[in-house]
Amino acid sequence: MDVFVIEGGRKLSGSLRVNGSKNAALPLLAATLLTNEPVTLRDVPELSDIRNMLRLLGELGVENDRDGSTISLHAKDESEIHARYDIVRTMRASICVLGPMLARRGMARVSMPGGCAIGQRPVDLHLRGLEALGAKIELDGGDIIAKVPQSGRLIGDTVFLGGPFGSTVLGTANVMSAATLAQGTTVIECAACEPEIVDLANMLNAMGAKITGAGSPRVTIQGVESLGGVDHTIIPDRIEAGTYMCAAAATGSSIELTNCPLDALMSANDRLEAMGVHIDPTDYPRGTSPEDPLRRTCTISAPEPLRPVQITTQPHPGFPTDLQAQFMALLCLASGNSVITEKIFPERFLHVAELTRMGAQIHRHGTTAVISGVRRLTGAPVMASDLRASASLVIAAMAGEGTTVVNRVYHIDRGYERLEERLGSIGASITRMSESEFSERGIGTLTQ
Repeated sequence: MDVFVIEGGRKLSGSLRVNGSKNAALPLLAATLLTNEPVTLRDVPELSDIRNMLRLLGELGVENDRDGSTISLHAKDESEIHARYDIVRTMRASICVLGPMLARRGMARVSMPGGCAIGQRPVDLHLRGLEALGAKIELDGGDIIAKVPQSGRLIGDTVFLGGPFGSTVLGTANVMSAATLAQGTTVIECAACEPEIVDLANMLNAMGAKITGAGSPRVTIQGVESLGGVDHTIIPDRIEAGTYMCAAAATGSSIELTNCPLDALMSANDRLEAMGVHIDPTDYPRGTSPEDPLRRTCTISAPEPLRPVQITTQPHPGFPTDLQAQFMALLCLASGNSVITEKIFPERFLHVAELTRMGAQIHRHGTTAVISGVRRLTGAPVMASDLRASASLVIAAMAGEGTTVVNRVYHIDRGYERLEERLGSIGASITRMSESEFSERGIGTLTQ
C-alpha cells in the first residue's frame, strides 16, 4: 500500500480544473446497460472506482474503450446478468447495475454490497422501489435476484423512496433508470434531489427517455419501448471542488478553480463565507446569468483567523455529508468553538481520532462533534479510514507544521484523480511512496 508524505505550512497558488464527478459517473456508466447502442461519456475521472465499474460492465457484456477522459461503451452481449461479489465488494455503487439490467434484460443477479467504514447503508429502498414496479425479488447466497413480471416488462407505479436519513441517491438512480423501460408512468416521491440525479436524467432523456422533475422530490418517468445511444459530458465534481476550497482556506491561500459547479455548492459556500472565506466568480460579473452555472471560474481566498460556524449535514440542497470531514479539518483552525452534526451517516466520524493525533481538539457527543479551534496543527502519522476522511487528513497535513504521513491512501484514489500531483502543481508538498520505499528512506514510522 502507498502512503503520502506531506510537508505542511506551504502556501498554495495557481489554478486547478475540477474534474468530472465520480458520483455522477458511476450511475451513468451503469445506465449504458439500458441500450445496445453505443454510448460515449466525456470528462470521466481516472479513479479506482471507475476502473472497477468498467471491469464489472465488461463482465456484463459491455465493451469499453478509454481515450483520456473519454470512454466509449457498447453493450454487445446482453446474456450476462450476474454482478459477482468479487467486484461488487470493491464499491457500493455497483448496486446501480441492478435497475438497468433488470429493465433491459428481464433479470438481474447482483451481489449484496454489505457495509462500509462509515456505517451500514442498506439497499432495502432500492428493492422496495423495484418491487413497486412489479419486480420479483429474492435473496440467494448473498445475491439479490430480481425478475420482471410475467408480462416481460416492469410496470409503472408510484414509488416512495424516503428513508430514516432522507432520500437515497443510488436508490433513486436505480428506480429511475429501471422505470425508463417500464410500461406506463412511474412517479418517484421523496426522490433524491442531488445534481448527480439531474445529470443522469439528462443523459437518459437524451437517449429517448421521458423524465420530468429531476432535481425535485417528485420525479415522473413515462416508460418507453427502448433507449438509444448518446454522447454525454459528465457534470463537474462538487465534492472535489469543495475539497479544494477547504485546502485553500486551511492554508490561508488564494487559488483559482475552473469548471467549478458553484450552483451545486450553495450550502457549502454559505458555510465557507460564514467563516470569512471569499469565493469570487470571475467569469461573469455578479448579477448576470452565466451560460452554465455548473461550470464556473472562481477564486478562493481566506483571511486569518477563520470564524467558527455550525454545520448540519442534510440531503441536497443541504450541506453534503461528503464534505463533512474536510470542513472539520478546516474548523480545527478556526478561532472559537464550532459544531458539526451528522444526520446522514451517524457513524461518519472515524477521522476525529486521527485529527486529534495532529493536535486538534474535537469532542464527539453521539452524532455531534464540537471542534475547539487551535492555533496550529502538527504533523503525525495518521491512518485513512474512508475516502472523504482521507481528504480531511490531507487538508490538515497541508495546513499543519512539520511532516505528516497518511497511510492507506488507496481510499483517496477512489475519488480523487492523482491528488498529490494536482495539489503539488499549486504548491503543496505531497510525495507518494510505497510502504517499502518509505521504510527504506527511514523517514519515520507508520501507524498500525
